[in-house]
Amino acid sequence: MNRLHTFLTRNLWAQVALSVLGASALVLLISPGESPTAVLTRVAFSSLGGVAVLLAVRRKEKRATGTDTTGLVTLDGRIRSGDVPTDPAEREALRALVAKRLHRTRNRPWALAFLVLLFGGVTVLTALTAGPRETIGFGILAVTFPVWIYFQGRKQLRRLHRMREALREEEPGMAA
Repeated sequence: MNRLHTFLTRNLWAQVALSVLGASALVLLISPGESPTAVLTRVAFSSLGGVAVLLAVRRKEKRATGTDTTGLVTLDGRIRSGDVPTDPAEREALRALVAKRLHRTRNRPWALAFLVLLFGGVTVLTALTAGPRETIGFGILAVTFPVWIYFQGRKQLRRLHRMREALREEEPGMAA
């Protein structure tokens, strides 16, 4: 699983391709009468905003840490494994990455609430305008996706807090 994560972190094109294919499959399950080519095209174009955000976040993290993509992947792996580096430069880069990511999570509760309202609204509108198959599909998605996002976000937040504390505890030159 770590090899897959490293590959996806290193190759943004693979993340985008898998996301577009997964979203297209979901749309085809909910609305089976549509053309697969039309669905794939629509999902790809609607994903352009997400790709732009992903690229902007990656660029800001590289700038904050002073590393390239490979260095960023290495630092991300250290956060995931809880491995605190001994090299002072790498520690400082990791400290900057953790601070950047923790700062980005400051509006997490509001974003989750907005996500739940958005999915709920789409489900209600789907119930009013489409058939039961689409309504049930969006209802299941409206429950499972925000719950999954919530638990994954909590896991990542715990990892970031643990790494921040580990970097503070193991400061070189600090007496215990």
